[in-house]
Amino acid sequence: MTEVLTLAHKEITDLRRNRFMIMLFIFLAAAVVLSVVVAAADFRLKIADYNHYIDALTAAGSAATAPAPQLFPLQMLRGGIEYLEIIGSLFAVVLGYSIISKEKGRGTLQLIFSRPLGRYAFAAGKILSLTLLWTATVTGLFLVMTATLLIVGNAPLQGGDYLRLALAAIHTIGYLIMWSLLAMALASLTRRTGTGLILALVLWLIVVLIIPQIGDTMDPDNQIPGGLFASLQVDKSREVAVMAHFTGYETTRDLIEQTSVTKQYERAAFAYLGIKNDYNQQPLEFIWAGTFNNTLWLLTGLFTSVSAALLAGTPKIILRKVP
Repeated sequence: MTEVLTLAHKEITDLRRNRFMIMLFIFLAAAVVLSVVVAAADFRLKIADYNHYIDALTAAGSAATAPAPQLFPLQMLRGGIEYLEIIGSLFAVVLGYSIISKEKGRGTLQLIFSRPLGRYAFAAGKILSLTLLWTATVTGLFLVMTATLLIVGNAPLQGGDYLRLALAAIHTIGYLIMWSLLAMALASLTRRTGTGLILALVLWLIVVLIIPQIGDTMDPDNQIPGGLFASLQVDKSREVAVMAHFTGYETTRDLIEQTSVTKQYERAAFAYLGIKNDYNQQPLEFIWAGTFNNTLWLLTGLFTSVSAALLAGTPKIILRKVP
């Protein structure tokens, strides 16, 4: 355990000195926070407009009332979650690749393995450092996003909202760690680190962009902005009745989407934050029952990536010479 902690400390120290990685994290944080700031400002503006309207009615002595706007603060995090889902996972790939490539590039692997290390100590140290880094980063981002909702958006968050934010953050941490470890494993398995990066980027492209896009394109309700059924003024009951005639098609489309762990993460995070209307304002028990499958798939991906990183980081595999 001492070996693992020492290697993890060394890795975190290296990352703190890596200006390129620091710039990537700053860019990611800026993109996420800016998206929340814009959404929070719009949220505050809508509340102010409603209050001004009510004040005007009261000043005019009108007995008429206006229904309060249906505004839900956590839905403002949609843009931030999408940035973490796409840009965050891409940065996670770069981070996981660099954590191995820098050792190969500097020629320090032989020096590290000249020490009496356990078979999996090297990989475990790297995994621990990545886990600590993403945990601290995502926790910091969610704290800033929450503060933005409270200060900029003047959002009335309740106790349950903070728990939903914490659950979304936990899913995000697992998702980003998974991508870093997959890239780390590929960089360890390939003799040329550049090949490992290419493979990791191809995998990222397929899982994060291509498969979800195929699923969205096959969804008939996504063919028109605002939704096909909404534009045709079809209510929910009639929509369900229509889609009942296409159960085979819808099952196939859903299976395609479920092959993407990115889509699994998105469904779970969107559900806990109420971004998906079916789960908005629903109790956590209801959300858990509906997203258990998504969380399970995400955990499976995380377990697979941890196993791959451990097995690929053994001296026998990682010390293979470049031909």
